[in-house]
Amino acid sequence: MFIGIVMIISGLIGLIQGLVALFDDDFYLVTAAGLPIGTDYTIWGWTLVAFGALLIGAGYALLFGHTWARLIALVVTAVNAFINLAFLPAYPIWSVLAISLDLIAIYAIAVHGAEAKLLRPRRE
Repeated sequence: MFIGIVMIISGLIGLIQGLVALFDDDFYLVTAAGLPIGTDYTIWGWTLVAFGALLIGAGYALLFGHTWARLIALVVTAVNAFINLAFLPAYPIWSVLAISLDLIAIYAIAVHGAEAKLLRPRRE
């Protein structure tokens, strides 16, 4: 249950980063050309919003103990960590926070994912 909440928080951070990139290009420390992948902030914004939404969805599915959500959560969290690593020069504090939460989630899912119990009512 803890990792589902961590993933939802990480997804909210991604949504905030993405919305700021979409609506206020001047907020970030460097121009889009200063990022490792030199695309404009609109593309970064939509990418961060999409992965934020995917993280929230995967975290929600993990809260309910779905076994298929473990694999999806691992993939989405790993890709989100790399996206935030590339976005690190733009706003280091949020990116480091998002990467840290992603790494905690990856570790917990990989090591303790089989211990997840379903929160759904049991059929007897």
